[in-house]
Amino acid sequence: MQILIVGGEGQLGSSLEQRVSGSGFKSVTITRQGQLDISSEESIKDFFKTHNFDFLINCTAYTAVDKAETDMETAHTINALAPGWMASCAAEKNAGIIHISTDYVFDGTSNLPLTPEMDVNPTSVYGKTKLQGERNVLSENSKSLVIRTSWLYSEFGHNFVKTMLKLGRERDELRVVFDQVGTPTYAGDLADTIIKMLHLTSSDPNRFKSGIYHYSNEGVCSWYDFAKMIFSITGIDCKMLPVRSEEFPTTAKRPAFSVMDKSKIRKDFDIEIPYWTDSLKTCLNNIIHS
Repeated sequence: MQILIVGGEGQLGSSLEQRVSGSGFKSVTITRQGQLDISSEESIKDFFKTHNFDFLINCTAYTAVDKAETDMETAHTINALAPGWMASCAAEKNAGIIHISTDYVFDGTSNLPLTPEMDVNPTSVYGKTKLQGERNVLSENSKSLVIRTSWLYSEFGHNFVKTMLKLGRERDELRVVFDQVGTPTYAGDLADTIIKMLHLTSSDPNRFKSGIYHYSNEGVCSWYDFAKMIFSITGIDCKMLPVRSEEFPTTAKRPAFSVMDKSKIRKDFDIEIPYWTDSLKTCLNNIIHS
């Protein structure tokens, strides 16, 4: 199986790159900034003409959630149009696509774990453009998987874990919201899951079921709990104060509830999902000893 990973510089792309070398794929092509202009349909078509693959993994996205509220055109191009262009080009090669999406397609008002079948209702430009991207991928390619995830972090790039480590060492006191609830997702675990899904699909095509899946680590916490655990594991002595979201007004509204139901991906692909604190310990250990 030949794999094309679009967006190798991001958290998930970097985590995939770290893991695919010994995964038994025939070849893996990873794009980085400057190699492929995903804002241009012609650029995508030209690039795909010269690259062969059986599966494309789209890790790219416009993730500046607040900036998207005013930079709507760019967010729409990258999050909505580009995934559809890539899915269409992949379909022309009879290749599949795995597209990464987000919990922001929900409005956060549910009090039950979110299933892939639940009604969506994005309240931000970011969420709306990501939802359109999902729909474009699914409509343009019959061999398409959409994986929604939440609260992604890793050893790579900028994320909540790295921000808390930095601020916790610099300050004596931090205020963190406690009224937004979800589950952190270690990008390394999601990368391992994607690799397993591809291997199972390669060995048994009947495993493949085009559609939407949810993936995060197991368990539930607030951002306050998340930060508290980061400090507990690393021994950082920083006083923490739980506060409501209204004390940190943002341009884009964040979902208050993002707990995902992963039963579908566990069942269809026989996935074992680690508990969030176990994966956090792994990531922090890697960061500290890197």
